[in-house]
Amino acid sequence: MRLSRQSIAKLALPEGKVEIIVFDSDLPGFGLRIRAGGKRTWLAQYRLGTKQRRLSLGSTDAVDPDEARRRAKAALARVSLGEDPAEVKVAAAAARAVTMQSVLPSFFAHVEPRQAASHHADTRRYLEKHWRPLLEVPIASVTRARVAARLLEIAREHGPFAANRARAAISRFFSWAIGEGVAHDNPVIGTNKPAAEVARDRVLSDAELGLVWTHAGPGHYQAIARLLILTAARRDEVAGMAWSELEGSVWTIPAERAKNGKPLVLDLPPAAMAILGSVDRREGRDLIFGSRDGPFSGFGKPKVALDARMLAGLQAVHGPKAALPPWRLHDLRRSAATRMADLGVQPHVVEALLNHISGSKAGVAGIYNRATYRDEKRAALLLWADHVMALVGRH
Repeated sequence: MRLSRQSIAKLALPEGKVEIIVFDSDLPGFGLRIRAGGKRTWLAQYRLGTKQRRLSLGSTDAVDPDEARRRAKAALARVSLGEDPAEVKVAAAAARAVTMQSVLPSFFAHVEPRQAASHHADTRRYLEKHWRPLLEVPIASVTRARVAARLLEIAREHGPFAANRARAAISRFFSWAIGEGVAHDNPVIGTNKPAAEVARDRVLSDAELGLVWTHAGPGHYQAIARLLILTAARRDEVAGMAWSELEGSVWTIPAERAKNGKPLVLDLPPAAMAILGSVDRREGRDLIFGSRDGPFSGFGKPKVALDARMLAGLQAVHGPKAALPPWRLHDLRRSAATRMADLGVQPHVVEALLNHISGSKAGVAGIYNRATYRDEKRAALLLWADHVMALVGRH
């Protein structure tokens, strides 16, 4: 009997049987399984070596006879080539269960001992937050097109440089996943970087620092940008600043928040304390900046707006052809350090302010030179703050 809509409508399960299989007369191996309770399922039956296998092709409610026949022909053709469609189906189901979310814990366990604490925190943030829309997608289904599309979204939401960092994080994830056998390729390869990287030697001029200060914008972003100028601290150190880290005007950045794992003590100048004094202290929240559970985040859009205001300020003074060279918030740290050196601050004091273990404190010298230069750091920050206040006309 050829299995068709009309012929299968006449089939019934004989009394006393729990199931029967009726095979098609035209296509050997193509059949219909009828079970007690009324369930009817198309199948393809085949033999590989000494093993006989059956592959489900869908129920009669969802798949019509012509489509079932087409599926059976395709499956049986693969059998003739030595492939086992049932094993392929099981493997496909297993692959669908392997998502980024399901293997991230193993990836984090692998990279955490190999990354500085702050770097690892960034890796987690980029993968868990920026790539959240892809976390439940099977790894095998994360294509280059999906990655490229999400990179554009990240660039719009958080800025192009954040998108670059997010791209690097997911690329490392897929490189690891290939080595673990849970991914076949790296879909990040071939995607475009959202922004050309700015050379890491950009030092803002005094005029540019004045523009940043003046046009930093409202709210917490303004406070953070100005504190970055005054303290030469890292962006995330300021964004994650807590009231409990302050004792009077002394700010202690704990080891777990410092990039090199070494605590840093800074005596903040009055200009910095005035900024902190303008921030409302919220009951039950130790973090100074931000409005959610974590520290301040979302630097991309405010930075784009700041650049636009700075450019407008430049052009108002120098004409419409004036241009603003690309810069990053991290450049404020380098600029402050460079300008302090120009003002006569000694290199070892600048290193101490930056919490760098290099130069005069590297190697053997660092073993014997444990000085924190607290008095010198205090004087340097005060000198620098006076210079900045003079730049912006606020003595």
